[in-house]
Amino acid sequence: MQFFFALLRPEQPFFCYLYPLKFSPRCMSVILSIETATSVCSCALARDGELLVAREDYRGQSHASLLGLFVHEIMAFARGQNLTPHAIAVSSGPGSYTGLRIGVSEAKGLSYGLNIPLIALPTPLIMASMMREQAEEGTLLCPMIDARRMEVYATFYDRSLHTVRKTAADIVEEGSYAELLAANKVLFFGNGAEKCKIHLNHPHALFADEVHPLASGMIPLAEEAFAAGRFVDSAYFEPFYLKEFVATVPKNKII
Repeated sequence: MQFFFALLRPEQPFFCYLYPLKFSPRCMSVILSIETATSVCSCALARDGELLVAREDYRGQSHASLLGLFVHEIMAFARGQNLTPHAIAVSSGPGSYTGLRIGVSEAKGLSYGLNIPLIALPTPLIMASMMREQAEEGTLLCPMIDARRMEVYATFYDRSLHTVRKTAADIVEEGSYAELLAANKVLFFGNGAEKCKIHLNHPHALFADEVHPLASGMIPLAEEAFAAGRFVDSAYFEPFYLKEFVATVPKNKII
């Protein structure tokens, strides 16, 4: 049994998922996950790998105002259930420079304030983990994150989530990924994949639409990292930007 709550104004894609607690004799891990690498802002709380509550917003450009609210509400839920997070997990990029800064800053502050470890999970790995069951055996997974114009941050994984090709900033054009597509079917997904369809017309190129990295999708990876003790230093950790931030100059100047 599960419960679903949505904002009173349904035209706004803003969701909250609440799952009933299943009490067990001991609580092994409670992990708060944060994902802000793309236009979707999300936060989730899990216990022993089971999702308890999640907040998601798909409107974009609202991370700075929403993430603190999401964390506050989820922490209030945790206190109401006598739960205390044992770790914070954060999506580490690449992705939106501003979004990553917001998410990592929040995660580092929580890690320091609660005196609990910080887990950093690569954004492409989160996406691949979410889609691995959608791909046939032998099909490669390629999460694509929009990097503006015809450039994407692309990574290739097999279904076991082993890296076939490391994350790179690619300009997609005719013939891109020819060697990989000649040898394997490849499932492309993410907010960078849609604009690449016109160029990736190889018969082995498959596409899945509307796939976003989500905090709820981080849960299995976060649980695995927690069990293995794979933490990062909350004082010095920085997101994986891949490219340096470049400020743009407004076209219409007031003065």
